[in-house]
Amino acid sequence: MSDVYASISAVHGYVPDDVLTNHDLEQMVDTSDEWIVSRTGIKERRILKGEGKATTDMGVEVVKGLLEKSGTDPSEIDLVILATVTSDMNFPDGANTICSKCGINNAFAYDISAACSGFVFSLFTGAQFIKTGAYKKVIVLGVDKMSSIVDYTDRSTCIIFGDGGGGVLLEPSEGDLGIRDAVMGGDGSGREYLYQTAGGSLKPASAETVAAREHFVTQIGRPVFKAAVSGMKDSVTTLLERNNLTKDEIDWIVPHQANIRIINTLASMLDFPMDKVVVNIDKYGNTTDGTIPLCLWEFESKFKKGDKIVLTAFGGGFTWGSILLDWAYDSN
Repeated sequence: MSDVYASISAVHGYVPDDVLTNHDLEQMVDTSDEWIVSRTGIKERRILKGEGKATTDMGVEVVKGLLEKSGTDPSEIDLVILATVTSDMNFPDGANTICSKCGINNAFAYDISAACSGFVFSLFTGAQFIKTGAYKKVIVLGVDKMSSIVDYTDRSTCIIFGDGGGGVLLEPSEGDLGIRDAVMGGDGSGREYLYQTAGGSLKPASAETVAAREHFVTQIGRPVFKAAVSGMKDSVTTLLERNNLTKDEIDWIVPHQANIRIINTLASMLDFPMDKVVVNIDKYGNTTDGTIPLCLWEFESKFKKGDKIVLTAFGGGFTWGSILLDWAYDSN
């Protein structure tokens, strides 16, 4: 049983059609295209518009794409895990809603909330169900509608976030390729630097919390930046050391797309060349749980069977984690 690996057999992504550019934001808050690009690397982001449109609508598109690409019938799916901080409602789980809309009737499903680390946490969790032999086909999603919790009068946060996401299908590896190892971490003291004040049991929604604009993302930039670089760098370093790998043996690093300065600093501290670091923050911004699966989807054609890939993320809480995997197929 220890020789069974969970491998990614398909990947798909989805972003809404509506584009919010830096020039659009210049009309909304006191900012500029040059300022945003130089500090974040973001040029535009996607926004999910339309009455009644929510996170699960994007998740449904991802799942449909995964099923079609892999030739999988919905009845074959055993488990669906959705990483998100913007599920349609506090309950029921968004994953269950997605299953219902996609005709997945033989699976159980649930959400995981770990801010921007959620997809990495969920991927490693889903891999365990494959590794133990409990299940054969597991879908792991990372999707967020961040526009639903972003204050578009706050120039420090509204420039960062976008909507979208992606996901993967996990199956037992036919060889020795798949998810190898993971290093996860957390530090609850970080809750005072990146959070959403109201809407939970501590401070339920009320007319007062809405008037005070307490249902939006709040971020204190400097301590988040420092902790993000440290958490991802340390977890990647531990992962490589534990698996007796050097940086030269890693083909790709896929980091959470939070800020280009964080990505550049991480690559520098790991002494890893930027041409092997996957970056698409310029087009999509920070989609929270969606960034890593969107990177896998967009760069799928560049990955070759057997490539050693490291996924690494950091999120509010604080949370962080890195996964080592072997890519299991050639996309072409």
